[in-house]
Amino acid sequence: MTTWLSQDAYDRLQDEYEELSTTRRAEVVQKIASAREEGDLKENGGYHAAREEQGKLEARIKQLRHLLENAEVGSPAAEDGTVQVGHEVAVTFVGGTLDGDKETFLLGSRDQAGHHEIDVYSPQSPLGGAVHGKTVGTQISYRLPNGKELTVRVDASTPFNLP
Repeated sequence: MTTWLSQDAYDRLQDEYEELSTTRRAEVVQKIASAREEGDLKENGGYHAAREEQGKLEARIKQLRHLLENAEVGSPAAEDGTVQVGHEVAVTFVGGTLDGDKETFLLGSRDQAGHHEIDVYSPQSPLGGAVHGKTVGTQISYRLPNGKELTVRVDASTPFNLP
């Protein structure tokens, strides 16, 4: 699956990948080696903690490598009233217990949002999939994983830009 990333987001993730796969990886390897020298590994909390840290680090490196290899770098498509990946989307819930509630989110990935405080829905999520490709003003019903159905109206779709 291709993920759209702004140049800023791509550069930030590339820097994180480089840091983790070089400096941090070497630091964790050194922690493991130091803990090994302490003796009995079965009761060595420092060793087990370092191995757990190594597992998390390697998982993040793998995730970043996959993301960067499959990223499409550039700007989101221009604003034409169609909900697209990389857009900030505003919806209003129609009917039911959420009637009139509004929600604004980024259609894309958490990595696109960086440290910006915005909800993120992927195009594969129930809400993201329901609105993806729809135009402003369209009302869409979609099914939640629990089987319930919700209806939203797309109020706006604009290219997302980090502040």
